[in-house]
Amino acid sequence: METNAPALLNAVPPYGHIISSDKWRNSPLIQSLKGGGVKILFESELGVADFHLPNKSCILYVSECDVIAGNSYKRKLVRYRNSSISFQQLVLVENTRLSEQYFSAVQKFVLFDLGLTLLPVSGQTEASQLICQIVHGDGRENPFRRRTVSGLWDPLVLALVQQVPGVGRVKALALLQHFSSVQQLCNAAPCDLEPVVGQAAAQHIHNFFHKPTAAGT
Repeated sequence: METNAPALLNAVPPYGHIISSDKWRNSPLIQSLKGGGVKILFESELGVADFHLPNKSCILYVSECDVIAGNSYKRKLVRYRNSSISFQQLVLVENTRLSEQYFSAVQKFVLFDLGLTLLPVSGQTEASQLICQIVHGDGRENPFRRRTVSGLWDPLVLALVQQVPGVGRVKALALLQHFSSVQQLCNAAPCDLEPVVGQAAAQHIHNFFHKPTAAGT
């Protein structure tokens, strides 16, 4: 009855396409992706993952509601990390005014406890833009992709670093050359960042990855 499940868990969509869990079929995210020229293949047997991308990465989407509701999202993340999928596993987390006070805890759990790549988004529109970027950028030659084992040169990760105030593409690329993992970049002290991007940008980056919660912790 589940003979196709292992193949579906590692199914790779063709260029210009994504495979989406069927539950997203009528969502604004999917409509936005279609508007961005991405073709959608729907599947009900993707396991825990929400999306498969053509560069052999997959995405689990943690919504504002998931974050606010409590710790149930953690169990889902653990299942995602432990799944038999062979893709690079990415986690998109909605960081909004309502969920911001919980974001630091989510970030630490995803990055440091599970060792996954976390990408904060403001909502489904920004998530669709990031997904469009990787889908449309995947066909272009990327000279850095062969030199990294950590997946830092994935367009989504590059886009994340460029979200930091004062960090453009040039500084983002310099950071990703200097630090060997996402965890190392997120955990870097300002003095470690300063030689790469300068004093002002170093402080911006440190503040970005260590946003205080509402309780000040």
